[in-house]
Amino acid sequence: MPKRMSFIAGFLVVAVNSSVFAQTVVKEEPPMGAMQEGEVLLVDDGSCPPGKIKRVVGGNHVKVGGTKHIVRTSSCVRK
Repeated sequence: MPKRMSFIAGFLVVAVNSSVFAQTVVKEEPPMGAMQEGEVLLVDDGSCPPGKIKRVVGGNHVKVGGTKHIVRTSSCVRK
């Protein structure tokens, strides 16, 4: 019985943590200046290989009206 309770408790912890880390998925990348600094979006625009999705992190660059020299970054990550 204690092993079963541990399994159930572990499963609940994983389920709760998974929902907390859910990301917003959009079909196209927003224009420059439209994201907040550090904001993370998952972009499903087909630009990454199968099984991966583009992860975009917003910047704050002076060229698009920001106050710092932090550029937007993107990378392909597993779905």
